[in-house]
Amino acid sequence: MSQMHQQAAALTNCPSCAEPLESGDRFCGACGFDLTAAAAAPSGTPTAAMHTGAVPRPSAPAEDGAADEEWPLAPQSDSSGGARMQRPTDLPGTDSGGSPLPAQGQPAPQQPGAGVRFDRAAGSEPEEYPLQAPDPRGPVPGAQDAPGTPAEPAAAQAATAVCVACRAGRVDDDGYCENCGHAQPRERDHMERESGPVAAVSDRGRRHHRNEDAFAIGNAVLPGGSPAAVAVVCDGVSSATRPDEASLAASRAASATLLEALPRGVHPQQAMHEAIVAAARSVDALAEEPAADREHSPQQNSPACTLVGAVVTAGLLVVGWVGDSRVYWVPVDRSAPPARLTEDDSWAAQMVAAGLMSEAQAYADERAHAITGWLGADAYELEPHTASFKPDRPGVVVVCTDGLWNYAETAEEMAEVLPRDAADRPLHSARVLVGHALDGGGHDNVTVALLPFPVAPQGAGSA
Repeated sequence: MSQMHQQAAALTNCPSCAEPLESGDRFCGACGFDLTAAAAAPSGTPTAAMHTGAVPRPSAPAEDGAADEEWPLAPQSDSSGGARMQRPTDLPGTDSGGSPLPAQGQPAPQQPGAGVRFDRAAGSEPEEYPLQAPDPRGPVPGAQDAPGTPAEPAAAQAATAVCVACRAGRVDDDGYCENCGHAQPRERDHMERESGPVAAVSDRGRRHHRNEDAFAIGNAVLPGGSPAAVAVVCDGVSSATRPDEASLAASRAASATLLEALPRGVHPQQAMHEAIVAAARSVDALAEEPAADREHSPQQNSPACTLVGAVVTAGLLVVGWVGDSRVYWVPVDRSAPPARLTEDDSWAAQMVAAGLMSEAQAYADERAHAITGWLGADAYELEPHTASFKPDRPGVVVVCTDGLWNYAETAEEMAEVLPRDAADRPLHSARVLVGHALDGGGHDNVTVALLPFPVAPQGAGSA
């Protein structure tokens, strides 16, 4: 018996519900509390604390057709221990090591060995790019294509497409205006997708010459027949070479891994961990460029990006991330406080966690957005964070890059700008959030995905 087993066996009553325990128990039979976490401090590094309030526990069973899956304990997923399912009484959540997340206001442990990377090199781009993609709050042709089908670029739509620069000239087959000669927005300048109850929108913003964000959304059917929804959002690190390729590769790899693992019965938290590892490998592979290419640009960093993802089932919400993209939780009825479910891998977050600065001071510093975790061949060490939650009421999960949360940083601010009908109109609501960032200045690429919780059975919602 390991030392952890011996310590768990020494407990006579569950620290959570006070139920009697039997010798050798690792989990409480009444509430599922992780006795190993209570008996001994975890040996690894836990995920950082949730920044705001906890997600409430469930108070009523799911409706017919949306019953909870009986998930087994997730197998060991990383160096900090085994990923475990969030039980109703183990709130606010569990981390990748199965340990409770620190309570609100407690400092989060710093991760050892993390480097710092600035997202954008000074003077790397002009300040303004006046030619913009269409406003995301208006209808966009091709925005509601079948799931998995890319929306067509503006230049490939109807032959009567009008130039977005002069608003008069016809756009030719090469993507240029026949009147003023302006090149039209590229496909990734503005992207929209809707897949069942999940929707996502990405926009280049007002100051970048290209969109280095990427996303992937999809749906799966779990072994028990209940549905699951998936969203992955990636933000390319602009100081690296080919950040747009990195974010695209990572989002596709992570999404494919999740959509393949979930129907096989893999625990969603374990599947999320595997998805992040797969995404990291796909970005690492981009660094394997020919030697001749490296000779022409020897000082360039390897392709890199951040990643954040969410899996929503009938009764379980799982999030995973590396970097400073975020997940927010907003209850539909707004009767409970919203919450941020991720903690940034950033300089600012480390300063706050160490107690060296207040949050306001840290995020006002010019070094605030220097990231300490990313996917890429030059990352010091891959540290995937995962956490699982069981909310007690319907809500909306907001998965986004810093291009959005820079303009709605706290959970309360995000809830204010999120439309109240977001659970019923996710695509419209995603457009509204992107529009909010553009109205605020659009200094960065903006990407957001919305997932209603609990996920509706397939066939419900828009398609």
